[in-house]
Amino acid sequence: MRLNLRGPATLCEPDLLSKPVVLHPNRIRDVRKWSEIRERNAEWLRPWEMEDPESPHYHSGWKSYLTALAAMRFETLLGHALPWAVSFGDELAGEVWIGHMVWGPERSGCMGGWIDERFARRGIMTIAIAMAVDHGFRDIGLHRLEGNIRPENTASIQGVEKLGFHQEGLRVRQAYVDGAWRDHLCYAITAEEVPDGLVARLRSSAMPSR
Repeated sequence: MRLNLRGPATLCEPDLLSKPVVLHPNRIRDVRKWSEIRERNAEWLRPWEMEDPESPHYHSGWKSYLTALAAMRFETLLGHALPWAVSFGDELAGEVWIGHMVWGPERSGCMGGWIDERFARRGIMTIAIAMAVDHGFRDIGLHRLEGNIRPENTASIQGVEKLGFHQEGLRVRQAYVDGAWRDHLCYAITAEEVPDGLVARLRSSAMPSR
């Protein structure tokens, strides 16, 4: 395990889109912007985001951000998570993370993320996930990463399939989402499947460039 205890590394992909896609640690100074984005995107994100069934309310205020930031930093220190804010150029566009990281013989983790509706369907999240996966495999030493997606979330499914994640099956009523226990499809990828990295795969594909 090779973690930076100060937080996840800052990563940048400058060339695949018209502006750089940057992954950087969440910052306290972004609290107002984060709260505004989350409030504006409440309806957009609600069908897909997991929540606690004992308090199934959509949190978007600055206190929620600071609480989440503290929790993420604690999980990072334990070696269980790597959370990033996603910026497109100079604008905060969403978040991506590797969570539930397990070491020892498994060396695995779970991918997650969300994007501001204003930046959806532009390839930003696909690139962000590719960057996070490459960092997890090459720099951190993970071996397997998976993402669990509701079958109805066709955009996310298309994104991970484009990157080469393969479907492993249906997890019945896996998580509480939008007021009920929902099924999720499990998609996974291992380090052996992408020896040259996912970003390199995107560069060699027909993805729009400058």
